Amino acid sequence: MTPSQNNNDKNESKQKKVPYHFGEKLRQVREHKGYTLKVVAQKAGVSESLVSQIERNHVSPAIDTLLALADVLDINLEFLFDEYRKKRPVQVIRATERPSINEDDITYEQLAKPAGSDTDNSIESYVLHIPAGSHTHRGSYGHIGREFGIITKGKARLTYENTEYILEEGDSVSFSAGVRHVLENVGDCDLEAIWFVTPAQRFINH
Repeated sequence: MTPSQNNNDKNESKQKKVPYHFGEKLRQVREHKGYTLKVVAQKAGVSESLVSQIERNHVSPAIDTLLALADVLDINLEFLFDEYRKKRPVQVIRATERPSINEDDITYEQLAKPAGSDTDNSIESYVLHIPAGSHTHRGSYGHIGREFGIITKGKARLTYENTEYILEEGDSVSFSAGVRHVLENVGDCDLEAIWFVTPAQRFINH
């Protein structure tokens, strides 16, 4: 065994089994460039077996190995680490702890709120409670993005610019939010609807 092979074995023994899955990205780039495992391994100075294990996420590479592979494949490190730069917590809002806000006699109960780092991909969701004869006001001026809603109780009329749509329980609707849109309760009981807005308008900030 040569000194270089011995060093490679020692380096490979230091690879740690941790939940950082670089493998898919490395494999996709390698295949896109038409490189074999053997070619990449030789250029990076590691064994073909190690590259294969990394690509299958059986091991997470030591930093020097990762840098060598990134250099061989001409990969931007930001591309590799992008999904680990941000915390991605699971957001739970308990039914009894929903933040809510009133707009005149309408109540918005928050189902999902955007993370502070979200921008174009942000989303927020509410349960709307609209008394008979009342209507929303926030969409009367239009805003960027899209909205999607489903009527869970009652009967509604959506006025979208100059067109009206009657929505019954179970009906859903989606539209670009760039023009005037108003949801009105035209039934005899309270109207309830689940509504989604993206990107988030951050109606409720707490």
